[in-house]
Parts: sequence; C-alpha cells; structure tokens
Amino acid sequence: MKYESTRGGTTPVSSAEAIKMGIAPDGGLFVPVEEVKLAQGQLADMREMSYQERAQSILSLFLTDFSAAEIVSCVGGAYTRDKFDNPRIAPLVKLRDKLHILELWHGPTCAFKDMALQILPHLLTTSVRKTGEEAEIVILVATSGDTGKAALEGFRDVPGTRIIVFYPDEGVSQIQERQMITQEGANVQVVAVKGNFDDSQNGVKAIFGDTGFGEELAHHGMKLSSANSINWGRLVPQIIYYISAYLDLWQAEEIREGEPMNVVVPTGNFGNILAAFYAREMGLPIKTLICAANTNNVLTDFINSGIYDRNRDFHKTISPSMDILISSNLERLLYEITDHDAEQVRDWMYQLQQSGHYQVDDVTRTRIQEVFWSDFATDEETMTTIRTVYQEYGYLLDTHTAVGTNVYEKYVKATGDATITVVASTASPFKFASSVAEAVLGDEVVGEKDEYSLLQLLSEVSNLAVPQGVRNLDTRPIRHTHKTDRHQMAAVVKELLGI
Repeated sequence: MKYESTRGGTTPVSSAEAIKMGIAPDGGLFVPVEEVKLAQGQLADMREMSYQERAQSILSLFLTDFSAAEIVSCVGGAYTRDKFDNPRIAPLVKLRDKLHILELWHGPTCAFKDMALQILPHLLTTSVRKTGEEAEIVILVATSGDTGKAALEGFRDVPGTRIIVFYPDEGVSQIQERQMITQEGANVQVVAVKGNFDDSQNGVKAIFGDTGFGEELAHHGMKLSSANSINWGRLVPQIIYYISAYLDLWQAEEIREGEPMNVVVPTGNFGNILAAFYAREMGLPIKTLICAANTNNVLTDFINSGIYDRNRDFHKTISPSMDILISSNLERLLYEITDHDAEQVRDWMYQLQQSGHYQVDDVTRTRIQEVFWSDFATDEETMTTIRTVYQEYGYLLDTHTAVGTNVYEKYVKATGDATITVVASTASPFKFASSVAEAVLGDEVVGEKDEYSLLQLLSEVSNLAVPQGVRNLDTRPIRHTHKTDRHQMAAVVKELLGI
C-alpha cells in the first residue's frame, strides 16, 4: 500500500515514509493510493476479539510494509492496562434504547487523543528504523487543548525524538493548560501562543512549508514530523474504535449483522469524524455521519451549503477543543469525495489560504450531504444537555460530548431517523469540571470554587473517582513558561532546539 499527497505533487511513498514525514512535501496530506476494504467475513472474525486483536487486524490492512510482528509490538506497547483504566480500552455505554456513548477517554490524559497518541510513538519509531532514518525526529504540534498533553505524554522520553507543543494562550481550559505546563520529560517543550488555535496551527504549517528551515534542521541532524492528525499515523488508529464499537454492539446483540448505525462526532479539526468516514468506506455499515459543532460552526455551514468560509468571528466556548475555524482534515475528505482530484483540491486550498473561503461544486456538495449531516450547539444548549442527561440517566457528559448529544437530538427531530447511534465521547467530564459542575449543581453550589476543588466536588456528587490524569494537578511543579507571538514560532523552535 502506497500513500500519495492530496495535492498531487509528491511521488507515492510507503506508510512508514508517510508516518515519518507527517505532512507531504507539497503541503498536502497523505492518503492511501488504493481503497482499503474489509474482507468478506472479516467483521465476523473480529467479533469475539479483544480491542488489541481488532487493532492488529485493521492496521495490517493499511500498514502493509509493517511486519505482523511490528504491528503486534506497536499495539502491545500502546493499549495496556497500566495506560488505560478500562480493560475494554474504548467501552460502549448504553444511555437509552438506540443511543450509546463510545467512551474514548480512558487513557492517561483523559481524552480521545490518547487512542492514537499512545500508539503513534511506536509507529513513528518503527517507521524511522524501517526507513533507515538517522536524523533526530523533531515533532511539532499545534493543540486546541487535548492533543498537546496526549502527544507530550506519548512521546515523553522516547529515544531519538523531541517534541514541541504550541497551544493558544488563554484558549484552553485551566486543567488542559496545567496538564501541559507541568509535563515531565527530558525531550518535551511547551509554548503558549498569543492568539487562537488557528494561529498556532498556521504557524506550525508555515514551519513545515519552509524548505530553508528544513535544510537548517538537516544540517544539525534533525528532521521535522507531526503528531497532529495531519499525520496518517495519528488518523489510522482512530478508524479502529469505530469498527470496534460496531462489533461491541453486535456482540451485545444491540445490532444485527449488517444493520447500519449512525455515528455522532463533536468535531473541530475533522480528523475524528474522518476516521469514521474511512471506516464506512472500508465497508462498516454506517448510515449517517453526524458532524456536531459548537458556535464556531464553520463545518456545519460547509456541509449544509458547500461554502467554506473562515472569515467570521472566533468564539471562545466551553468546548474549547472544538474552537477551530480551519479544519485541516477536511482536505482529505475533499480528495476522497472528488475521486482523488488533486488539482481541484489544490485550487480550493489555495483559495482558502488567499481569501479565507472556497465553494465546492454541486456534485461534490451532494456527495458530502449523502454521507454527512451537521448542526451546532450553543454554550447554553450544551449546559442544558449536560444537566438533562445527568438528571435522566445519572450519566456525566463533558462539554464536547454534550455538544454531540445535543446535535444528535436535533438530527432525530429533523429527520425522524431511529437508526441505532453511537456518540463519540471525546473527554472525561473531569477535564472540564467547572462547566460540568455548574451544569449539574448550579451556580449557588459551585460559587467561586477553583477548578481543582470542583474536581473533588464532582467526584463526591457522581460517586466517580477523579481520573489519575487530572488528579493533584495543582500540586505539580510548573515546568514550561514559554510564550510567543505566532510570527515568532520558528525562532522559538530554533531556540528550544539550540540551533
């Protein structure tokens, strides 16, 4: 299996090369050259497997240049009981008839990013070895909150790597920031960027696109890579849990073999829902992919109109990991939907860069709407959903999963579709304790309590233990205090690397 760029300017490469590079030299994103399909009977064969065994089976279809032993080693090093607090890794919880929550936050940082970022270091180091790469790998990450901590934790002290994470100053939750700035590890650095996530992401992309910068790094024995979902090694592990969720429904006799399900994904950078799209393309019986946005609803507008326009007000919300106006992985969807029309995709991406918007043709828009449905939830609706779900089912939603649940209810009301549905739950409610506690307990109880006091209060009310990943954060020493303007990010990288 070879991988090509969505912009058509790169010779196809192996999966190991694609994972090592992160982003294609022409600025595009790597995708499989050929369709990947589940074999006849493969779903049935995986039904009784563990999550780890399912992961091995699925990854072998995409990483054909990896040996079976290498894939087993990568999976075995990632999905372990000492890293994930649930033996099922990505358990399903039945909220009510036809509606299930897929909990993707049982890893070390309490967010869905762990599902990919615990295995990516293994995939990357294996790729480096397989390709004979001798340079030290420098991983640059832009985060809207959760990717940063998950990447830092995954790559902490991994030999032959350094990692620098950029996050928007005052654009993440208090707990998200504290998780990052207290991160241990001899090879990790964290930098706050004055601006929003898009500023951080654009700065990282600019560094990747600067050939002179790359040459300077090479002179010092270093090479750039990415742990963002622009890296195929980040995206491919996310396909696994949608297939696993279907198999769990089937195993629990909640769904019949071949019966379709819907998937709801709270969406920012489009990588998580794109993984569900790839699972559908492989042959998983997914009917509709429901894209749930917050008030930064650029994706909702795009899916409904075919017009992508980032020229709009940026809103800081209580679901900060979705506060994004430039969804990088949408480029991959456009490439797949247009039957790998790199010239067209390249033109749209150029328009986005130059003017901040583009409009797809009617055929493309129709194809997208055949698979995707989208709406958004305001902060007020999100809070109401957290409160209602807790009162009715005794289940705590975080702010992002509440967006997904709210949009699902809007979908059912608009379509009448009673298909069994899985909502991707992207973070533990304890990561956003202040908003969740306020929704469940009210202003009077929450009062002026700080985020750390609210963790304990939420634990007492819900009878749930505070997860290890957010426990005692307020007592951990702050290790990272760098701040920068978005225009100085390249200079900061050089400073931190000592070049």
